[in-house]
Amino acid sequence: MSTEPETTEEAGPGTPDTRETREGEPREGGTGPGTRTEGRTEGRTDDEASGGTETAGDSEEAEGDVAAGQTDSADGTGTADASEETEKDAAAGGTEPAEGGDAAVGAEGAAGEGEGGSGSLSEAEAELAAQRIERERIERRKAEKKRIESGTKLSGTAADLLAAVRAVESGEKPVATVFAEPAPAPRRPAPEPVRRPQPATAPVAPGAPAPETVDAVRRVLAEGGAPDTLAPQVAAVLGEAAGTALREDPWQLLRVAGVRPEQADGFARALLGPDCGPGDERRGRAMTVWLLEQAAVTGHTALELPTLTAALGRQGVPDPDAAVQDALAEGEALVFQDALEEPGAPAPQDTEEEQERPVRVLVGLERYALAEESLADGLARLVNSVPEESARAWEAVVAGLSGGAAELARAVAGHGLVLHTGGEAARAEPAALLRAARAAGLRAYAACHTPDGRHRLTAYLAAASERRDAASGHPGGHPDQPGGATGRQGEDAARPGVDPAAQGVVTVAGLLGGGEGPGRDADGAWEVDLLVVLDAPQLDVESAAMLVESLPDGARLVLSGDPGVLWSAGPGRVFADLLAARVCPQTVSRVPDPGPLGELVSGIGAGELHQVAAPGKEIVIVPVRDAGEAVHRTVQLVADSVPRAIGVPADRTVVITPGHGGAAGTRALNAALKERLNPGPGRFGGFDPGDRIVHSPAPGRTVPGVVVKADADGLHLSCAGAPVVVPRERVEGSVRHGWALTAHQAVGARWPAAVVVLPGDAAQALSRPWVYTAFGRAERHLSVVHGVEQALPRAVAEVPAKPRTTRLGTLLRPQVPAS
Repeated sequence: MSTEPETTEEAGPGTPDTRETREGEPREGGTGPGTRTEGRTEGRTDDEASGGTETAGDSEEAEGDVAAGQTDSADGTGTADASEETEKDAAAGGTEPAEGGDAAVGAEGAAGEGEGGSGSLSEAEAELAAQRIERERIERRKAEKKRIESGTKLSGTAADLLAAVRAVESGEKPVATVFAEPAPAPRRPAPEPVRRPQPATAPVAPGAPAPETVDAVRRVLAEGGAPDTLAPQVAAVLGEAAGTALREDPWQLLRVAGVRPEQADGFARALLGPDCGPGDERRGRAMTVWLLEQAAVTGHTALELPTLTAALGRQGVPDPDAAVQDALAEGEALVFQDALEEPGAPAPQDTEEEQERPVRVLVGLERYALAEESLADGLARLVNSVPEESARAWEAVVAGLSGGAAELARAVAGHGLVLHTGGEAARAEPAALLRAARAAGLRAYAACHTPDGRHRLTAYLAAASERRDAASGHPGGHPDQPGGATGRQGEDAARPGVDPAAQGVVTVAGLLGGGEGPGRDADGAWEVDLLVVLDAPQLDVESAAMLVESLPDGARLVLSGDPGVLWSAGPGRVFADLLAARVCPQTVSRVPDPGPLGELVSGIGAGELHQVAAPGKEIVIVPVRDAGEAVHRTVQLVADSVPRAIGVPADRTVVITPGHGGAAGTRALNAALKERLNPGPGRFGGFDPGDRIVHSPAPGRTVPGVVVKADADGLHLSCAGAPVVVPRERVEGSVRHGWALTAHQAVGARWPAAVVVLPGDAAQALSRPWVYTAFGRAERHLSVVHGVEQALPRAVAEVPAKPRTTRLGTLLRPQVPAS
């Protein structure tokens, strides 16, 4: 059976088609990966293969199906503001800076335009005037940007810094040559301008750096030719004495997110002159810490010493071993020696044998090392502190359950830590456990990774209550299918009158933040008997450590999730490490995900891309030739084909692509989708009311939402049904458009329809967990915009999850015997 879509002269049955039949109805049927899709005839791709979209070459039928002026050409929407490389999903924070210029919200501009002058402007005229002013401002900014990029307006240190950075980035000269050239002659400092008295400033927000600290950093940055816009970030990272610390050690600039080594080298050379060199011990320390931070971004909690020293060598550090030793001596990193043991190997019998055992030397940052050690200690405490007096209450819980839920309850009754694995349908088992435990009088709570996960778990609880109250049971047998309770992204009320908080359902972020869930006792522990954590693969070591530390002795912890999805955005692979360590009972759900989508995703999890019959148009393949066509087809699917043929509106369809950059990355796709679905000038820092967005309140967390308005307080959003105000200075770094997401941003949530975009330049970014995660976000319909040819089945069959270096298994081994 082929694992790649076949190309034939006729489309497979049931592909969504925008060309109307005799009665004006879309054609019936569906296709899936490996099923027949429409091939290219006479040099073009027929519209039936794309779910009803048309290429630029289709004229008469396209005009009949897509409103005039609403269809974008393939080359007109595919390259807007996109870089040439595909970025990886594992970037910390999960989001990229928002598009559309600076973060100024700009509501005041519109108000001033409407109130100035004669005051006779109508609201519409004021709006047009504000848009005109905004467009002129954007054009000026573009012109200034072009001049800066050309380098014609730079001189002195700034020009040298720019030239050095460009030379290193282009590969024209190695890093070491940046230090070999003579330092530029020092410039005479400009006289301090006379400053007029200023009105008293508003109080500084808690946690924000003091204005005088920011000013001191700004002066140092100016001396080194670095952009002064980095001053608030540097001040926040380095503290009150940031100006002095940066002057004494210019490579501290690397602690600011986004700064590259070549940029820090240029800044240091401009600031230090001839005293700057590649062997400077300050540079070695800073590079060591930077490399460990970059490793954490990609999921590692530590790096093996040979890997770290090799990376330092590639950064031009002449003595990598000395650099590491210096970082260790200064306390900026920690070193570990972990014994290497084969599974099942007997424990050593004497000290001499233990000393001869092979070890691996790891180096890591203190914050992640301490979190991993704290997590291991807390898990061992839970495993070893199960009280016998609670057995009677758990007997009542087990008696009220059957099937997989009863098996899970029996495991929880006798153990403090239990792992539960399964797909989407398996969520019904921890939901049943939660309901039965609360009915038995136990203090039980469940925490989900996203607000949508909380909504879906609440839907299971509501459906179970309906089945209990109605003798006939819940119609359809599964609340997560069409006609069930899910599919309303950002809403929590699975049924009228059903409150997630009343059901004990919270989010992990809300639980850790104290805004949701149980109270704490006198010792600071949560007042719980049972905590079920769903979407457990998304737990990084720091979040997991905080959860476990807050559980009292004798509490039960259930970690439940799908082991096939992408791991956490933050460092660690907690769920996978625990599954491999086998230190507690593991229950595997036998409830398969239903329908063609469930069959497809289950096959991917096993490493096979099956042919799947999709008579209800559940799966459609859209072959494309290039990234421009991929963007064009994606917009048509979301805006036209899926709503008409499938019945899912555009605001309930998600687009998933491998990276933020590239001609078909999230930036390009979001620009094209905004132009089609919510056009506007982007007056509010690049956003307009009604824009779909993702908000990143903290690194590794993304919450979908919608822009409501903007005012002097900032950008007003509606995220998961709750109002959120993002201060104007944080808009650029924490809000971006959200019609198109990466798989890491989408994990933990599901939509009625998903369009997965696989442009040709994304082939190297594909892996089995990525495909499994992306395809699994669809509840009712999946369209695959397919431009990677054989790379898709090859990734599913041959490319597993990228390894992460962690210590959790090693730390648990001496504390908890394998079960």
